[in-house]
Amino acid sequence: MHDKMGKSIVFRGYTVATNQAYDNFSRDYDKFVNWENRLRYELPFIEARLKPLGSRMRVLDAACGTGRHAIALAQRGFEVAGADLSSGMVERARANGKMAKVEIHFEQAGFGELSKTFGEGLFDAVLCLGNSLPHVLSVLELQRAIGDFAACLRPGGLVMIQNRNFDAVMVHKERWMEPQEYQEGSKEWLFLRFYDFLSDGMINFNIVTLRRGEDGQWQQSVTSTPLLPLLQDELTTVMVAAGFEALNSFGDMSGALFDRVSSGNLIITAIKKGA
Repeated sequence: MHDKMGKSIVFRGYTVATNQAYDNFSRDYDKFVNWENRLRYELPFIEARLKPLGSRMRVLDAACGTGRHAIALAQRGFEVAGADLSSGMVERARANGKMAKVEIHFEQAGFGELSKTFGEGLFDAVLCLGNSLPHVLSVLELQRAIGDFAACLRPGGLVMIQNRNFDAVMVHKERWMEPQEYQEGSKEWLFLRFYDFLSDGMINFNIVTLRRGEDGQWQQSVTSTPLLPLLQDELTTVMVAAGFEALNSFGDMSGALFDRVSSGNLIITAIKKGA
């Protein structure tokens, strides 16, 4: 996602924001996220819900980005595969996996094509983290994505979805999120994130990246991509229709219950019927 974004095309059967969006942002993504803090906070919640499913868990990290969750789970003994629509993210994930000395099967694949890429009924769990699912741009695409998650899972398998709490976002219409920063020697990165609320109910998600090089000069780029603000009721309705049950909603990965008004996130766990 560089300076001019937001154009949409049909890619392997569903609509996505393109124009080299996440391919370009992949070079800065591991600076944008403080992975040490994030994984320390999130992994206990994730592992607590994976381990009851069995000792040899097969986990698919859908929309895996640079692979950090997948790598951390592989280091803890899970058998993990990862997929992302962005070739740049997948390339970075493979490099990160090699550096971490773990074996993970990373493939370029988007929502709706995961079961074709990896096979049906092969996974004990599918994770879709980091507000990735709202990149589908219609209810039809959402149905295809959730159906694809179900197809990847064995009966009794777990799906975990982590989104922003768009129930609160759409009520309060707060545009700006907390800035992120990263330093590496004399170099510095600042990431400013904000929403544009569109008249058709969609959202444009924008990231302004400011980079200061060793020469002290600043450069900037802008990342923008459309999002479908998925509300809790809409998402759970689609999940039940796709054959999921035992749905639970959390407001964060401390395990706090979801509150439509105050929660920062919407995290849903559910089980595929047929166990």
